[in-house]
Amino acid sequence: MATFARLPLLQLQPHPKLLKSYFHSSRIKFKLPNLYLSTPSQSVSPFRCFSSNVDQIHQNSFHNESVGSIVGDLLNYLNESWTQFHATAEAKRQLLAAGFHLLNENEEWELKPGGRYFFTRNMSSLVAFSVGEKYSTGNGFHVIAAHTDSPCLKLKPISASSKPGYLMLNVQTYGGGLWHTWFDRDLSVAGRVILRTDDGSFIQRLVKIKRPLLRIPTLAIHLDRTVNQDGFKPNLETHLVPLLSTRCEEELTESKEKGATRSSKAWHHPQLLEVLSEELDCAIADIVTLELNVCDTQPSCLGGMNNEFIFSGRLDNLASSFCALRALLDSCSSPGDLSSEDAIRMIALFDNEEVGSDSIQGAGAPTMFQAMRRVVSCLAREKVGEGAVERAIRQSFLVSADMAHGVHPNFVDKHEENHRPQMQKGLVIKHNANQRYATSGVTAFLFKEVAKTHNLPTQEFVVRNDMGCGSTIGPILAAGVGIRTVDCGIPQLSMHSVREICGKEDVDIAYKHFKAFYETFSSVDKKLSVD
Repeated sequence: MATFARLPLLQLQPHPKLLKSYFHSSRIKFKLPNLYLSTPSQSVSPFRCFSSNVDQIHQNSFHNESVGSIVGDLLNYLNESWTQFHATAEAKRQLLAAGFHLLNENEEWELKPGGRYFFTRNMSSLVAFSVGEKYSTGNGFHVIAAHTDSPCLKLKPISASSKPGYLMLNVQTYGGGLWHTWFDRDLSVAGRVILRTDDGSFIQRLVKIKRPLLRIPTLAIHLDRTVNQDGFKPNLETHLVPLLSTRCEEELTESKEKGATRSSKAWHHPQLLEVLSEELDCAIADIVTLELNVCDTQPSCLGGMNNEFIFSGRLDNLASSFCALRALLDSCSSPGDLSSEDAIRMIALFDNEEVGSDSIQGAGAPTMFQAMRRVVSCLAREKVGEGAVERAIRQSFLVSADMAHGVHPNFVDKHEENHRPQMQKGLVIKHNANQRYATSGVTAFLFKEVAKTHNLPTQEFVVRNDMGCGSTIGPILAAGVGIRTVDCGIPQLSMHSVREICGKEDVDIAYKHFKAFYETFSSVDKKLSVD
């Protein structure tokens, strides 16, 4: 959750019906319609990104609540999901709360029409699906796919480093980040830790240190006089090294005496291990291994004159992941939602998209295809007929949801003049003749027809011919599984920065478009015959 300083409640003065206080661990949390506040003892200023006009914030909250906005819930999700592990764990929590049944890939599945299921892999990727009550063998899957990872810094296996007078952390760059934006930020660590238990077994625990632990300081302009003329060009190995603390031999000795083993001291600073052990309530010696990201501690929040923007890290691509998750949950939350559905509604959230997807938990693995095959086989309840899986895939449709490049007001010429997506104007359909995106004329038409049916706006994007084009998991899945695919995304600015921006209205439009896709695609698809 977002980490904020303690606030005098009288200064906020929310309506009594909107203020719900409850206890969780040793912290008190207050939940407002579109603003989640958590109040631990050590934290940061809550409204440094918000307008000082608290009444205006509350008015926006009332408005969002009345029109069914999911923006407040997205902020909660972003503030919870510092890493791909936390994003997956939060999705898992919401699925379980909604009544989805947790499956295990290592065990036999028992599925039935009308059922809702999911499984995780590596606690960084997830597949969830609901089966239409009118499903029959060979019917298709309607899938929205996104990814849980974002460019970041990751601790090296041996992170302990020291420079004159300082303790530092060795890090690796993950993905294609705008690394200069990571300098002079209040940073910390979060991720996964493997612990040894009293009986000698090992367990996985997620950890998040919410207070600022780290800083990557820039060099003073007095020592780099030409930086504004020549540009800031840090060496990613020697200059992008977070500062942990000043070197203190007494503290090193004290931490060692508290239980740091010789190997852990050699691999990671005892001070870091001590902070982790306190957060996890375990002995330092019980920490077997770490898998930690460096994270920005500034909370995700609303911004802009009218609070029309979302300022946050990891919008690429957690905004898409959350909209997909919420659309699936809400499309089958009420009795009867699946009563007339003959397809299977699915989301697939993959890890490692930012580095090519070639991993066991990435879109390059056959995770989704294996899940489809198992679902078809399990629901057949008898010998699967010839080509049942292949027929199901041919009737399926995939929405590859990844954030899009909104036109930058200061760099308008970076966009092709007729394809300049704007904020607050709806989802962007991505096209590329060289198949960097998987959109075709047919898939774009079908997806836009869903939007047209529900009066939702869409936009088009094509990269300039004299510029390179990024890619998504869309072509990977389309080619690997053979499924009709459209690439789309919410327009944003500052993509791959430590701090990104998108439009608040676009989030709600994306959610409505995805939900409409689940609820109406079957009928739309039947109106078009191709091949």
